[in-house]
Amino acid sequence: MSFSLTYLPYLLQGAWVTVQIAFISVIFGSLLGLLVGLGRVSRYSFFRQISRFYIWVVRGTPLLLQLFVIHFAIPSVFPSLTMPPFVSACIALSINAGAYIAEIARGAIQSIDKGQTEAARSLGLSSGQAMRRIIIPQAFRRMLPPLGNEFIALIKESSLVSTIALYDLLRTGQQIISSTYRYMEIFFMVGIIYLLLTTAMSYLVKKLEYKVGAYE
Repeated sequence: MSFSLTYLPYLLQGAWVTVQIAFISVIFGSLLGLLVGLGRVSRYSFFRQISRFYIWVVRGTPLLLQLFVIHFAIPSVFPSLTMPPFVSACIALSINAGAYIAEIARGAIQSIDKGQTEAARSLGLSSGQAMRRIIIPQAFRRMLPPLGNEFIALIKESSLVSTIALYDLLRTGQQIISSTYRYMEIFFMVGIIYLLLTTAMSYLVKKLEYKVGAYE
């Protein structure tokens, strides 16, 4: 334990990078997912097909491959698009999370009784107004539980960014191990920190669920 505590400050620095990546990816992934989810239920075939294609590609390929394409493959063809590892990681995780969140959003929107849309239209609201004011607020409550699972998964999946030399929590642990050869202690501490991060996320999501009445 004394050995592990010696390197704890370095692991916490890596954990802070992990938290930043997860936070940014959650925000942009949620916005992208909601946009694509709306595209999936759009009246226009063009938007439905584009959204379906995006989800098919992203969900059908590994996150690690997507990360390599964004950080290595695209800059090799377009050098001007070379990005720091942190930016590449946030883009890849946001795009990946967006595909899964889109399906969560689509399912939540389609679970709302169509009669509510018809009632809104009868009151003079347009389709867009009915979606913004009536459907999406109700759908959001139903989205929260599966979104919480997606956010927790995102924290764990962020460990893949260590493969592009980004010093997140896992990469920092590996760096310490390479100089100390103390696998058990360091990996144990890394696991504990990941567990604390996912537990904190679970707690925050659960509080938000109860606050918005997701279980009513």
